[in-house]
Amino acid sequence: MAKIIPVPVFDGVVFGATGDLTLRKLLPALYYRFRDGQMPEGSRIVGTARSALSDDGYRAKAQEALEAHILHDDLDSSVLRRFLASLHYVAIDASADNANWGGLTELLDPERIRVFYLATAPALYGPTCRNLAAAGLVTPRSRVVLEKPIGHDLASSQEINDSVGAVFTEAQTYRIDHFLGKETVQNLLALRFANTIFERLWTSDVIDHVQITVAETVGVEGRAGYYDTSGAMRDMVQNHLLQLLCLIAMEPPVTLNADRVRDEKLKVLRALRPIPPHRIGAETVRGQYGAGAVNGKPVPAYRDDLGAREPSTTETFVALKIEVRTWRWANVPFYLRTGKRMPRKISEIVVQFKDQPFSLFPDSAGQRQPNRLVIRLQPEEGIRLEVMTKDPGPGGLRLSPTVLDIRFDTAYGMRFPDAYERLLMDTVRGDATLFMRRDEVEAAWTWVEPILEAWVAAPEPPRPYAAGSWGPTASIALIERDGRTWNEDVA
Repeated sequence: MAKIIPVPVFDGVVFGATGDLTLRKLLPALYYRFRDGQMPEGSRIVGTARSALSDDGYRAKAQEALEAHILHDDLDSSVLRRFLASLHYVAIDASADNANWGGLTELLDPERIRVFYLATAPALYGPTCRNLAAAGLVTPRSRVVLEKPIGHDLASSQEINDSVGAVFTEAQTYRIDHFLGKETVQNLLALRFANTIFERLWTSDVIDHVQITVAETVGVEGRAGYYDTSGAMRDMVQNHLLQLLCLIAMEPPVTLNADRVRDEKLKVLRALRPIPPHRIGAETVRGQYGAGAVNGKPVPAYRDDLGAREPSTTETFVALKIEVRTWRWANVPFYLRTGKRMPRKISEIVVQFKDQPFSLFPDSAGQRQPNRLVIRLQPEEGIRLEVMTKDPGPGGLRLSPTVLDIRFDTAYGMRFPDAYERLLMDTVRGDATLFMRRDEVEAAWTWVEPILEAWVAAPEPPRPYAAGSWGPTASIALIERDGRTWNEDVA
């Protein structure tokens, strides 16, 4: 059995401690790691925000959040009591130059690893880091965690990276993308590089195309203000989907050292063929959901979710055709799509292999289907390989597709840690493999930004689609004009 790398005792400071991300994701993740012995006793989590709360007041707020977001059977009263005792709270306006940091200075142990998690708006990253440095709180063993998005374009991304980089070195900076912490995403490395049968087939000679789908059933929920200034391209494609593409398309790294892995991902981002302005209409589709029904319940249009009187031109759906200009991927298109108010919540990667050049089997054997590898990220994480086999029994040769199915929950019989659980502990360990480096973020913006500019310049608004559908019909045409189709198991 592989040895688990221990986590040292640490102090974690969460800015934005009363916000949705902290209460819904970070605290539950830390509770599970504490319960499973991965967060050492004696470690402390210090919440900071502008709200005036005592330690006990914050612990009560945290307990309410844990009871709402953790399965009842997973809440152990003794563990919960000990975990809550590790929580502390200091009221600070971290972006204010005249903030009083004395309470935080007294609380933190100068000998421990310090993890500063900025669960705040990206505009506050620079001021917060600057004030941390001015207060003398940044030590050589400190790390800072940045949530996406890192800016809204290349220039703002560079500005944020510069301001954070003036305080924290690149080795101390962890840009988190929770998709990279999912068990199945990490299994991409094992699937490709620990199995000869796949790596030898991972070429344009054998693979016809690749699809990446990330679909959500929810609308903008409580994020309307942020989302209407962002849209699906900035919120999902620039980070999540391009990172998945990198893991599929990257070359084998020399080692699994964090920088060697990220070097290979960077090469993929730099190999993406820019989509010229005259091809934007043919190779990109943007859409916006209207009223419809999801899971049998009526839902309003995006404009109504915003509470806006005027129409918005923000896209809630994006489909793209992408080309990776390397020898391995020559003439293999990557089709990406993501959207809100889809019929199902699902994230998956489909590697479609080429059909055989001719068949040895008679027509009476049935229609053959090319092999397909489906990597399901959520829900029901797992890997499926679709192959052709002979139906059992006499009466002639009959072929039918058969699925070799590995579902992680049944294969391993255990609960898999949430992405944040893994990534938070990796930060304390100092393992940056699953985090984005600055040059990755900026390379992704360099590729995405011309598309955003072309959309702004185009007179056509996003194409409408009914909530509960799989997006605008133009997204179907995007792939079917190439003689291909979106994975029917999804749609």
